[in-house]
Amino acid sequence: VLRDDFRQPPGDVVVAVGEPAVLECVPPRGHPEPSISWKKNGAQLSDKNERLTIRGGKLMLANTRKSDAGAYVCVATNVVGERDSEPAELVVF
Repeated sequence: VLRDDFRQPPGDVVVAVGEPAVLECVPPRGHPEPSISWKKNGAQLSDKNERLTIRGGKLMLANTRKSDAGAYVCVATNVVGERDSEPAELVVF
């Protein structure tokens, strides 16, 4: 089972260059409990990026750059399938 509704979809975030940014997401309830990943502008984010941490439903960006700006989507996945949240905009000024 994977419900449609995200308990907390990510919200828009505005940060200054060099500041940390945090996007939070609480996935829909599911059985088994869904895992969380993130997409930026439609592309899967890799945790190979040393400035990026995904812990629970939080996406944390350290030392934000202009290039980090964009539309972020929280993806909940389990054996049944996956659901995308509404996109949240990260604005870096």
